Amino acid sequence: MDNLRLSLNNSRTRLVLASMVLSIFLTATVLALVYFTANRSIESETRSVVSAELTGLADEYERRGLIGLITAIERRLPSASERDALYLLTDRFGNKLVGNLKQWPEHITAGSGWVELELRRADNDQLVPVSAASIRLPGQERLIVGRDAVARQQFDRVLLRSVALALGIALFLSVLTAWLFTRLVFSRLSDIASTAENIVSGDLSRRMPLRGTGDEFDQVAGTLNNMLDRIEELISNLRTTSNSIAHDLRSPLSRLKQRVEALSDPGKSEQEREADITRATLEIDHVLRVLGQLTEISRAEAGLGREQFEEIDLQHLVGDVIELYDPVAADQNIQLKVEGEAAPVQGHRPLLSQALSNLLENAMRYAPKNTTITITIGEDDQFAQLSVRDQGPGVPPKDLPRLQLPFVTLDPARTERNAGLGLALVAAITHMHGGKFVARNCDPGLEVTLNLSR
Repeated sequence: MDNLRLSLNNSRTRLVLASMVLSIFLTATVLALVYFTANRSIESETRSVVSAELTGLADEYERRGLIGLITAIERRLPSASERDALYLLTDRFGNKLVGNLKQWPEHITAGSGWVELELRRADNDQLVPVSAASIRLPGQERLIVGRDAVARQQFDRVLLRSVALALGIALFLSVLTAWLFTRLVFSRLSDIASTAENIVSGDLSRRMPLRGTGDEFDQVAGTLNNMLDRIEELISNLRTTSNSIAHDLRSPLSRLKQRVEALSDPGKSEQEREADITRATLEIDHVLRVLGQLTEISRAEAGLGREQFEEIDLQHLVGDVIELYDPVAADQNIQLKVEGEAAPVQGHRPLLSQALSNLLENAMRYAPKNTTITITIGEDDQFAQLSVRDQGPGVPPKDLPRLQLPFVTLDPARTERNAGLGLALVAAITHMHGGKFVARNCDPGLEVTLNLSR
């Protein structure tokens, strides 16, 4: 009993049983419909033929009388066996006048409608099943016309055997089909489950197997692989970020500790104490700025704020940011230039403004004086594009893929002015908008493009 319960709890067993039951039910329904339709059609045809013969013989009686009716029945009798036709004409007292039935059936009143019963044939004295109808003639004679139902009963038996055979074949095919289907499905699921177990065990390099069929399983496996790629990337970023945080915050916190400890030195003057407080405040501001940027990156990577998406005109967004940075660029003898246009996109206005601001600040940090920073707006079939290009020294090709990582900067040493989080935040905001962060050297200068999903 326990083994049976375990088998029924197995998904494969339940799927096979469900497929078998459904297949048998559908097959039985179709065959039953065929069986009853065939029987109804045969019965309807038999009744039509018998009714036509009764009508024809009644007309013969009206035209030629009793003798003419007897003659008409006698003409039909030689071919009656081939047609399974049965006839019986009696007088008003039930005495047989002509026909191939032995006697009038008891308990049957002439003209009582369609009947099915057993009657004895006159030619071989055998009881046979008969489907018949009868009438009473104007002279009180009784006439019954019918069809021998032996052939129909044989047809019913053959049809029932055929139905049983078809049900057996359907049962076999349903079990075979269900087994093949479950073998296909569960083999793919087994591959995915096995790979998932390895990943859970810590092997993040494993990926779901693809068979190249392009079916739904390959699509699911491809989606899972993309998810695993993203998870591996995030974990790698987390490790890098954790190491960088430990490196970047250790120094300012150590300096802050020294400044605070120095305040307790009784030999220091008031001016020296105020200088230590000022330096300590700067260190605290730097730590808070780094933590704030890390919080913004984490929120963007997690997709928080999507509920605040709205339709954004990129031309207006760029115009607002340019208006803010134009005076700063003018002080550095740098010109800001805007080109192109694109259809509105759905996005988070403050975060996109922050991303563009970070790009402009990064470009102005490296752009030489008396050069132009170009902000280009564009679009293609999939993305709206927002790019910032400067005319600075560019980036070593090996460093291009690292620009969007946290704490990556081309400065020889990080300072309180640049902790290497600006472009990481831009990349996170781009990913939040379903897009891609692309950086390339333009000789001269660096161009960073945000591809925003439309």
